[in-house]
Amino acid sequence: MTTQTLHGNANVPTPPQRIDVAIVGAGFGGMYAVYKFREMGLKIQGFEAGGDVGGVWYWNRYPGARVDLPSIDYSFSFSPEIEQEWTWSEQFAAQPELLRYINFVADRLDLRRHIQFNTRVTSAVWSEERQLWTVKTDRGAVYEATYCIMATGPLSIPKDPEIPGLERFKGRLLRAARWPHEPVRFEGLRVGVIGTGSTGIQIVQEVGKDAGELFVFQRTPSFTMPMRNEDLTPEYMAEVRRHYAGIRESARNSAVGGVRPQSTRAFFSVTPRQRQQLLEDAWKSGGLAMLGTFCDLMTNAEANEHVAQFVRGKIGEVVKDPVTAEQLKPRGYPIFARRPCLDSSYYETYNRPNVHLVDLLNDPIVEITEKGVRTQSGEVELDMLILATGYDGLTGALLAFDVVGRDGRTVNGKWQDGARSYLGLMMEGFPNLFMTTGPNGPAALANIIRISENDVDWIAAAMQHMQRQGLATIEPTAQAEQGWMDLVYTLSQRSLLLKAKTWYVGANVKDKPQGLTLFTGGFAKYREHCAAAAQDGYRNFTFQRPTLARPVPHTGQEAPAEAAVAG
Repeated sequence: MTTQTLHGNANVPTPPQRIDVAIVGAGFGGMYAVYKFREMGLKIQGFEAGGDVGGVWYWNRYPGARVDLPSIDYSFSFSPEIEQEWTWSEQFAAQPELLRYINFVADRLDLRRHIQFNTRVTSAVWSEERQLWTVKTDRGAVYEATYCIMATGPLSIPKDPEIPGLERFKGRLLRAARWPHEPVRFEGLRVGVIGTGSTGIQIVQEVGKDAGELFVFQRTPSFTMPMRNEDLTPEYMAEVRRHYAGIRESARNSAVGGVRPQSTRAFFSVTPRQRQQLLEDAWKSGGLAMLGTFCDLMTNAEANEHVAQFVRGKIGEVVKDPVTAEQLKPRGYPIFARRPCLDSSYYETYNRPNVHLVDLLNDPIVEITEKGVRTQSGEVELDMLILATGYDGLTGALLAFDVVGRDGRTVNGKWQDGARSYLGLMMEGFPNLFMTTGPNGPAALANIIRISENDVDWIAAAMQHMQRQGLATIEPTAQAEQGWMDLVYTLSQRSLLLKAKTWYVGANVKDKPQGLTLFTGGFAKYREHCAAAAQDGYRNFTFQRPTLARPVPHTGQEAPAEAAVAG
């Protein structure tokens, strides 16, 4: 085999490097996979397009970037030592602290030496004869791996807006998902922001403080609620450390994979006065308390509209200009059907004289010009334009390179009508290929770190089962895959998530198949399905024994199957 080397000499033969596990991505899922499979004694190699670990938190350095889950929840649970050694400073950590935590974990566990950074995987091709994956990178390296782990994450392929003329803008163009590593100054500048999802909201409330003028181009307003962030005292963190085990167990057995309060109370089971008081209490508490105040907000449209109207009322109370307030009030889709947003001063920002809302429903963008943004009513001249227009979510990362399974089948071909898999973990026709936080699991609807840990542990248990049985390949049956997708579809029809045009359903990408392919049954139920798939002897999978005289990778000390899949 002749391949291009790292030094660009295409005539130097580069023999493939033989490994047990190739891991694509070094976010939370990829980091845990590197640790887990290394500790099992497997020969591993990780690949990451970014310059370091962290996934979305490596790239997202825009002003105001902050997690919308409690910090103590948005952290690894597999290492009691790390839990005891790390101290969070805020209830909702900002990006710099999150990245410090991620780097701390990578240093503490010595993960970086197993990962190639600034490296993109360009293809992964299955050899049926040799029962392995050939993985190629953009640096010319070739690897042959028994297993491939796609830890590419649900949000990793940024998407520019489909607006003519973007390349013509002569001011500074910034993308939230690929923010510069050096500080960006806004003082005295005319700044535009396109996009008002969770990222845009975080940017607006920060840039509005400093920009000479800020123009917010809003197509679809988002519901956002006060975060009510607070500092965490040493005394509180000491309590958390003493009780981490119970906190983690509670999170694993919750629908959201976290410690956010949840209720079994149906909206109409309490009186109007009590409902109003409960909503007021949730608004004052902050965070996503409101989403957990009633159990039927995503299934009962009338209950959902009552809560939506409550939040619209709060917008009217905060925003002084009645026209702007009305434009900021979301209508036409259920509250929480788009990603729930949290803020510290978003609506208050529109009371600043230097901040202007451009309502694209009434004054749509025509084009980007050399000087700024032209809407139907005229041109807004800008010094800087910030794109906060989201991602090709859930499927984009795995469709961004060539993944070829048995008989030349590609993931692009398999997913041409929408993502499909078994448990969001494996696909029929793609032996020994695993996904973490795949598009048919709970992915964007639960704590991604709890999902990642569950998925990696499940994959590890499957590998150990294969080692015990002397098996070389695993993949789900077509019947099991179809059965899972039927369940995903049935559950989705009960959810109000279908009622909004979001990246959850692929509506933000032109020509992308539309539909809700996420498992909406909750994280705890998802864990039950994963455990059952292993505990019944993997009857929903087909296996092959080695076709060549080669050893099956040794996966280390065997653990009881029920312990291995407990997540």
